[in-house]
Parts: sequence; structure tokens; C-alpha cells
Amino acid sequence: MTLKTKMKKIVINIILFQVGWFACVLTAASSLPYFGAFISLVILGTHVFISKQYRQELRMIFIAMMIGFIWDSLLVSIGWITYQSGMVFDFMAPYWIVLMWALFAITINSSLSWMKEKLALASLFGAIAGPLAYYAGVKLGAVYFIYELNALVALSIGWAVFTPLLLKLSETGVSREKMIDGKLI
Repeated sequence: MTLKTKMKKIVINIILFQVGWFACVLTAASSLPYFGAFISLVILGTHVFISKQYRQELRMIFIAMMIGFIWDSLLVSIGWITYQSGMVFDFMAPYWIVLMWALFAITINSSLSWMKEKLALASLFGAIAGPLAYYAGVKLGAVYFIYELNALVALSIGWAVFTPLLLKLSETGVSREKMIDGKLI
């Protein structure tokens, strides 16, 4: 694959992530989160369909969704964060935020893959970018911080851990998927 082709794929990955992010946040802020969820599912399905390593991508999407569901539900249940819409139960994260974790997962082996060998930098990136994304969601009306400082600190710590963790987990998925009985597949 040429550098130009690789860069094109990375740019498309970033754009699709951003489209999904804005779709989820803006539709949740408008109390229509299912529209953003639908757009995100289309993006995720397309990504998996065109991926050469679709099993690894599905695995990363599943892992990220589970982490996101548990983490965001914890922050909701302790009363530090709540959401405008999409919450099936008051103590659980809304489905659209879980899909945003899935969208983040599709960047792991694409636009964020350069951080796999720089886990300290990935941690710093997560500690800053994670809370900023939620803060943007607050400003757009999709998320509410009940205890802003607690929420931001927790988000910073969580994303500082989860970003390098997901990057590391993606490497183990590659080695398992490419090698079966010592044979490269």
C-alpha cells in the first residue's frame, strides 16, 4: 500500500469518526438519539465490511463498547454525569454513548495506530482528548456534568487508562487473527 493510499484511508477514518461523533451528540442533544445511533451503525458496518481484518475490528468494537458501557454507566450511577436522551435506565449509559466508544474503536487500527508503540503518549492523549470530547458534548447539550470537577477528573483518569489499553489489546488481536497453528493467514 502506498503512502498516499494509507494517508487517504486515515483521513477517511478520521472524517467518519467525526461524522459519527457529531451525529450522536447533536441528535442526542435534540432528543433524537436514534438518528445518530443509526448513522453510527452504518459507519461501523461499513468499516467492518471493508476491513481486511474484520474479526479483529469486531473484537475491538465489542471490547470498547463493553468498557464504555461499564465506565459511563458507573459515572451515571454515582451521579457525576447524566445525558439529555437515549438512557434506557436512569443508572445506565445511553446507547448512543456506547456507540461512540465503538466509533473510537475503529480508529485504533487506523488513524490512532501510530500510538501503539507510544503508550505513554496514548495515555496523555486519552487524559486530555477524552474529557474534552465529553466537555464538547456538554456545550452542545447532549451531556450534563452534575459534579463537573469529579466528572472531568474521572474521565481524564479513565481515558488515560482505556486509550493505551485498547491500543495494546488491538495488538493481541492482530497476532491471534494472523497466526493459526503457526501459519500466517
